[in-house]
Amino acid sequence: MEQPAAEPPSRNVAEWTIGVVGAGTMGSGIAQMAAGAGHRVMVTDASAESLESARDRLKKTTAGLVKKGRLDAETSRLLDELITWAPGAAGEYALFRHCDLVIEAVVEDLAIKRDVFRRLEAAVSPKCLLASNTSSLAITAIAGACKKPERVIGLHFFNPVPVMQLVEVIPGLLTSPDVVNQAEELMSAWGKTTVRSADTPGFIVNRIARPFYGEALRLFEESIAGKSTIDWAMRELAGFRMGPFELMDLIGNDVNFAVTRSIFDGMHQDPRYRPSITQQRLVEAGFFGRKTGRGHYDYAEGATRPEPDREASRGGQIVDRIVAMLINEAADAVYWKVASGADIETAMTKGVNYPRGLLEWGNQIGAGVVLQRLHSLQELYGDDRAGPHMRKFGIKYAALHPRHLMVREAFAKVKNLDDWRGVLIQWYADDLPGCYPDPAIHRGADCEEAA
Repeated sequence: MEQPAAEPPSRNVAEWTIGVVGAGTMGSGIAQMAAGAGHRVMVTDASAESLESARDRLKKTTAGLVKKGRLDAETSRLLDELITWAPGAAGEYALFRHCDLVIEAVVEDLAIKRDVFRRLEAAVSPKCLLASNTSSLAITAIAGACKKPERVIGLHFFNPVPVMQLVEVIPGLLTSPDVVNQAEELMSAWGKTTVRSADTPGFIVNRIARPFYGEALRLFEESIAGKSTIDWAMRELAGFRMGPFELMDLIGNDVNFAVTRSIFDGMHQDPRYRPSITQQRLVEAGFFGRKTGRGHYDYAEGATRPEPDREASRGGQIVDRIVAMLINEAADAVYWKVASGADIETAMTKGVNYPRGLLEWGNQIGAGVVLQRLHSLQELYGDDRAGPHMRKFGIKYAALHPRHLMVREAFAKVKNLDDWRGVLIQWYADDLPGCYPDPAIHRGADCEEAA
């Protein structure tokens, strides 16, 4: 489908005036980033209290940087002058009439976002680009509220915006290629690393990262390990900066659960993304995490966290299971052209600080080892979280890993799971002896040693 060209802004991107709708954590962070790049910035929020809070928060941040010598007083003053904080009722967007780009950063609700974009389009100039910071909602659905959907694009920043380097750029079905190029040029000027994602639920990072939370929750629900043990294993053994439960509490269980549910619904109830009842109950109880003082852990003064079970074998099983599911998800995203393999690796290392790219990780472990672990999970649980994606996983690794290029021809002849597994056994037997033990064995220790 050929997209109609959007009217380009008349000035160089460095001279653009930037608008931001929403003064929450993400909106205020985007405003700070834009002002730091030298743009005049206009920020509004339906809540005058939120707007004032955001302004005070930014002043405290810059004051702290000045005190530490990381920012001079004159630059701090200029940052303050570049940002206009304009309270107003919802939908009053006249202040954006001279903006070249307006970025929406309101609550993750499709109906609300569509209403914002409909009102924005009526207020801004024909040359103004419109972007959403949504983390999982369809850009095409948001753009559908506009008469000129070709100027709508997704720009998904990560929190904290001034610190996190990654921005996912998501064209909708009708987004003009010129708009995509301009958006990427602007983000590069801000010092951001961009990756381009298809307009699919969760885009790159939130889609691929679901098993980090989902498998951890299942391990806990199945009484395989406690939360502190799972966090210990993923942090100390796998090298992640935070464990899954620690990270859910930092993000907010309300936010994390809403993203999972959005992706689950957007993927038509694919079992890989099924939300956890355990997390749902925390949300219903108001246990959102650090921001409420209680989540998976208690953050009250004097509260102590349960000691993890540091038994190496159990920790290894936890890591192997979660990492296998993450690798499977990354390979599946390549297969479905969610993004290029290179962009997926960049997204997961720069967007959520994974210790290494998942495709590289899969190659280091060995495709046969990962496939065996996925097959074991599928046989043990009898659901489709791992099984149906293994063949695609193998095909992609045949394409990505030089050692497995010859497997492609063999895969073309596969008709069913037994044939497929037989091909794998034949091809990997020499390199990975003992890699196909009883499917009830989770870890496949012999495979790991051989790899």
